[in-house]
Amino acid sequence: MQRPDQSAAPAPEDMAEDGLTEEEIERRMAELRDQLAQTPVERIVAQAAYQLFEVAALHLSVVPPQLPQARLAIDAFAALVEGLAGRLGPDGDALQDGLTQLRMAFVQVSRGPEAPAS
Repeated sequence: MQRPDQSAAPAPEDMAEDGLTEEEIERRMAELRDQLAQTPVERIVAQAAYQLFEVAALHLSVVPPQLPQARLAIDAFAALVEGLAGRLGPDGDALQDGLTQLRMAFVQVSRGPEAPAS
């Protein structure tokens, strides 16, 4: 599943460690707020959903699988994807496909390693 483009914004404490003055930090934070305000909200919500997808996949892939943790992440992911169906812009279809994949993976992993693949 392809994630939307994202730029990593530095935290204010990271900026201070880089030797920036308080005025420079305030200016950069204002620029970041402006950038965030110009980003379509559906892109931000989709990014949050992609992070939940990754968390669920991680908990399914560890040995032994952490099924309660994976289930919670999948349920949260589903709440966003299904609850906002038709409102997530160009990422909506990919997110729905990802939800289907996660649910199938959950069922397969919860059956254990001895279960035959279907």
